[in-house]
Amino acid sequence: MPDQEPTNQKPVTRKDSPPLKVYCLPSEREKIKANASAVGLPMSSYLLNVGIGYEIKSTLDSKLVGDLVKVNADLGRLGGLLKLWLTDDKKLAIGGRNLTEGAVRALLKRIEDTQAEMFEAVKKL
Repeated sequence: MPDQEPTNQKPVTRKDSPPLKVYCLPSEREKIKANASAVGLPMSSYLLNVGIGYEIKSTLDSKLVGDLVKVNADLGRLGGLLKLWLTDDKKLAIGGRNLTEGAVRALLKRIEDTQAEMFEAVKKL
């Protein structure tokens, strides 16, 4: 029977391995640091992932998607309010508010502004 290694050996970890040194200029270091920060990783993890060929996924994209969801919800609420104003004057009368052309125009302007905000967020993606 061949010699068997003991099963209680400790697995090799990164901390047990020798580190790599990378010489770079201060401007290069800042660029690497900014790139790592943009994806939510420490510099060492970022460099390791890039070095072994992993695709780096930005956390900014998920933040922008979250912002778009909020803007879309705002547009839905504004559209619902506009629909209420245009279809149900009785509820407005109870609240003491009258539907005026100025109020509708102001709401439409707010919706347009929100759409412009959403468009800017999409351009960033």
